Amino acid sequence: MQQKVLMKGNEAIAEAAIRAGCRHYLGYPITPQTEVAAYMAKRMPKIGGVFLQAESEIAAINMVYGVASTGKRAMTSSSSPGIALKCEGISYLAGSDLPALIVNVQRGGPGLGGIQPSQSDYFLATRGPGHGDFHVLVFAPASVQEMADLTARAFDLAEQYRMPAMILADGTMGQMMEPVVLPEAKEPDAAEKPWATTGTGLRRKHNVITSLYLNPAELERRNVERFQRYAEIEKKEPMWESFMMEDAEVCVVSYGITARISRNAIVEARRQGIKVGMIRPITLWPFPEQPLLAAAGQVKGFVCVELNMGQMKQDVELAVRCRKPVDLCYRVGGMIPSPDEVLQHIRTMAEGGERK
Repeated sequence: MQQKVLMKGNEAIAEAAIRAGCRHYLGYPITPQTEVAAYMAKRMPKIGGVFLQAESEIAAINMVYGVASTGKRAMTSSSSPGIALKCEGISYLAGSDLPALIVNVQRGGPGLGGIQPSQSDYFLATRGPGHGDFHVLVFAPASVQEMADLTARAFDLAEQYRMPAMILADGTMGQMMEPVVLPEAKEPDAAEKPWATTGTGLRRKHNVITSLYLNPAELERRNVERFQRYAEIEKKEPMWESFMMEDAEVCVVSYGITARISRNAIVEARRQGIKVGMIRPITLWPFPEQPLLAAAGQVKGFVCVELNMGQMKQDVELAVRCRKPVDLCYRVGGMIPSPDEVLQHIRTMAEGGERK
């Protein structure tokens, strides 16, 4: 049996990245994700890796671009305002078909907002964090164990599909401590990537990494090809958890810390005789549309529980084709709903209506 260790969520991400073969961390401190950088600052020099605190978030993401172009695993981390500054560089990564990991431990906004937890970067992450037509893989952990597990998976899928990936956590998930079984460590992949800029050795043509295509037809071809890849991902890679959905008449949809609160509310609702379950998206892009559409043929309605003004609610409505009502239980600004607040929304939906 593998030994469990007690770790903070931010630290679990950092250690999992190292064990996944990442040897290049380039970032800039901001609450509530600073422990990721602090952990990397301690560990990277001991294992022959590179830790670099850049002069800005913009510098950090462009350094990630440089490392990723050589085929090495690279990552950066930040929180909401810092991620906004990185968006141009993330778009360049996507436009150059480069794999990299971006960690966003969200805080309240807009603007500087506050340092308390939030889920208000959902649109930013799932619609493409930057200019142009593109997506990034988006993972939403709901435990410290998933912080570790999804970090490893994010690196693997980013390389498989040659695109950026994002861990979209919230301040609570980053700061909380839980026992975690860390993934087995593996050495950095020494195999040469056929697309990487590692020198030709006079054995092949030069590789060129760029997102600039001045020929409109060529740029169109690149974008169409990329979206063909995205369509494959939407078929193969959605991840979700189903909880007590077998006979559910109400479906809660939530992710991250709000999913944990919702689970407590669901258990209490069941105790009171209300048939309710939950579908928890683990990937926010690709979004798990199929299980939600299937649930629409079973339940009276859906209750989204979010730390924003209803951003995921729009994706749920699209997924269920507006066949059933979708209610919203939300708190913002760093506030977190209580299980009783969620239970009230569940009870109202079970009685046949949306909470106003």
